[in-house]
Amino acid sequence: MAWPALLDVGRWWPADDSWWGQSSNLTIEPVAGGCFCEIDGDRQARHMSVGFVEPGKLPRMQGGLGPLQGMGLDGVLEFRLMAEDGGTRITLWYRAGGHAPNALSKLASVVDRAQAAQLLGLAEYLRDRDARTT
Repeated sequence: MAWPALLDVGRWWPADDSWWGQSSNLTIEPVAGGCFCEIDGDRQARHMSVGFVEPGKLPRMQGGLGPLQGMGLDGVLEFRLMAEDGGTRITLWYRAGGHAPNALSKLASVVDRAQAAQLLGLAEYLRDRDARTT
């Protein structure tokens, strides 16, 4: 099942897309008001707050990921899960905005690459997990 794997973010999130280089420090609390956090001893980051949960189908989190957080930008991240052909289609949506002294469009390709790496990490984790159980 894809839902538990999605919530096991510390197993699939790219380590180079974390503050302290260890994806195992990442957790998602799948409840309204929960934290998508990274904790490394005394160093801690709340990447996003969980705003909506439909178990098995959709977690929606709000906040700025990576450098967007330091720029004061805000975003909404959704992983939409839908049963399809005996498996699960996972669609990632991230929308960010806010005031920035430079055009946000310059960041779009960087954010897109990071999001693609995250989705690929989840897909690989699911494939590896399924291969071990068959």
